[in-house]
Amino acid sequence: MDTSAARRNILARIRAASGRSAEPEPSEREAVADYLARHPLGPRPELPADREALVSRFIDEARLLASTVDLVESLEDVPAAAARYLAQLGIAPRAVAWATLQALPWAQAGIEVEFRKPVNGDLVGITACFCATAETGSLALLSGPETEASMALLPETHIAVVPASRIVAGHEEAFALMRAERGELPRAVNFVSGPSRTGDIEQTIVLGAHGPYRVHAIVVRGG
Repeated sequence: MDTSAARRNILARIRAASGRSAEPEPSEREAVADYLARHPLGPRPELPADREALVSRFIDEARLLASTVDLVESLEDVPAAAARYLAQLGIAPRAVAWATLQALPWAQAGIEVEFRKPVNGDLVGITACFCATAETGSLALLSGPETEASMALLPETHIAVVPASRIVAGHEEAFALMRAERGELPRAVNFVSGPSRTGDIEQTIVLGAHGPYRVHAIVVRGG
């Protein structure tokens, strides 16, 4: 279900209560764009600029966060790579996935995939990503009717398809890309940085406490 309309209605009521129009005026949007353009970036580490270096940095950082990473040449190779990964772990080749991935040859790779919202009992969830950040090895996921946020949160194993062309330097570039391509943020933006973890109990890190035990990124060089 797309909840964007509900969010817009709530914000419209808030604006009306403060004596403003239901939708932002063009001048307001221009003021925000001007501020973002002029606002200086804070201090940040030096990051690579070329594509191969960004991919390499993303892979290194993702692995430091306990994610696993595989590289393939094209999107058509993704299902076979996912099948190999599940076989290595001894996990049955069954999954739920975003509808945006429906065109890939899952059946040919031997994976039974359903394109629906995950429910309790679904062990493997497969998503794409809006982009990924080389600085932290994170995946940026935007919620929507065909890109459910729960797909990366509920199943024990999360497999993410990461086109190399969508790996950006850092979070600043990720948000700039969202503004450029989407105009406004969706209901939920999730940055996934490795498997779920907590250190609440005796300061001992435990994986899978509040989400997936495993995060596996399949980086598509030709994507």
